[in-house]
Amino acid sequence: MIKDNQRHFNRLHVVLDAMVTASAYLLAWWLKFKSGILSAQAGVLPMEIYMGALVVIIPLFILLYYAFNLYTPKRVQGRRLEAWNIFKANTVGLVIIFSILFLLDSTVVRYAMDGILVEMGDFSREMVLYFYLINMVLDVFVRNVIRIVLRNIRKKGYNLKHILLVGYSRAAEEYIDRIKQNPQWGYNVRGILDDNIERGTMYKGIKIIGRIDNLFVILPENHLDEIAITLGLEEYYKLEHIVALCEKSGVHTKFIPDYNNIIPTRPYTEDLLGLPVINIRYVPLSNTFNAFVKRVMDIVGSLLCIVLFSPVMLLTALLVKATSKGPLIFVQERVGRHNRPFQMYKFRSMRVQEESQEKKGWTVKNDPRITPIGKFIRKTSIDELPQLFNVLKGDMSLVGPRPERPQFVEKFREEIPRYMIKHQVRPGMTGWAQVNGYRGDTSIKKRIEHDLYYIENWTVGLDIKILFLTVFKGFVNKNAC
Repeated sequence: MIKDNQRHFNRLHVVLDAMVTASAYLLAWWLKFKSGILSAQAGVLPMEIYMGALVVIIPLFILLYYAFNLYTPKRVQGRRLEAWNIFKANTVGLVIIFSILFLLDSTVVRYAMDGILVEMGDFSREMVLYFYLINMVLDVFVRNVIRIVLRNIRKKGYNLKHILLVGYSRAAEEYIDRIKQNPQWGYNVRGILDDNIERGTMYKGIKIIGRIDNLFVILPENHLDEIAITLGLEEYYKLEHIVALCEKSGVHTKFIPDYNNIIPTRPYTEDLLGLPVINIRYVPLSNTFNAFVKRVMDIVGSLLCIVLFSPVMLLTALLVKATSKGPLIFVQERVGRHNRPFQMYKFRSMRVQEESQEKKGWTVKNDPRITPIGKFIRKTSIDELPQLFNVLKGDMSLVGPRPERPQFVEKFREEIPRYMIKHQVRPGMTGWAQVNGYRGDTSIKKRIEHDLYYIENWTVGLDIKILFLTVFKGFVNKNAC
């Protein structure tokens, strides 16, 4: 039933997308040639030629939407991912249209009604660009309206997907937690089968309804849409038998592993001559191209920032030198990529002290060692600006996990699981943890969680987002001592 409903919905979605594409195209044509808002060039092509192009454009965009997964079930797909897929599909469509027009530039087309000779080179590229922009905006708007309507319907108990869980484990609990937190997904868990938990036991309203062998009875009698295998680690020996049972019933089956605390949220899989291999940690920056792109961004970004902030750095240097004795730049050993130590630069914000005193620990609130100017530059993160030269040298990146001193690295590697993973990438001047408020005297565990998220989910877009957030809420350090 669910599959049939999905097919009907997809057909309606295709028709709706065709209408949106046609509407966006007509609006772009009107805006360019009839609205009076924009100047239409002389000798434009007849309307019939522009409208005839829809015969190619509508099927092209429908195919592109299929190619970019815009007709797959989206119960749990985020709006941003869908909008990104719409952007990609429309951008590819724009490139294809421009390419066709380039090839047809010198083609002469006879306009049959009046016997007028026209050239495809007159086809307005500007109008096509308006269509591209309008189509994206309309498509995102319409799909979000559909999303809101469907989610409201599902919250009321309609259009549900009925699921049975096989195996009680941490994976089962986490799956139920997410379903309960997101009723708009439209998932209804009928119950759990397990061999070790007493029948009738409940977790957040979901009952243990029997043993795993009850699948023989339940599968033929129940109209289930999905079976989710959520066995505990100690019961994986049953997996092959359960999968065989489920596949005989024809019910869609999925496997939710009970080791998500070990593997990343986006597992990196390889095909080793037909043998699936799951890497324990996926680091996008281990890819040579990704690393090259990030390094280019670092070099260009650090040079621009050095020029932009040079007046601030010059003034800070003069104030530090004038208000306290000692070197202008404070140099401290930190641990960088691949656990290699490097010398990190900062404007000196404390009075000069013995090296043994320096290594004792972090600064504390109202630390007497901090100079008056030092307090200000620490609070505003101006003391970090010399690290732009660390970025230029390649010791650091503009964005990444913040580096720690060697003694703290040795301490945390024993106390905090997965701590050392942060050293698989260059440390940064700012990071995902910092823009989420984890700076200075805050939870180191939370900082590591955010660092790991960044490492596993790195994109150019995420770096730009972090830099943007740093500008608006990352410079002033509320936790600075």
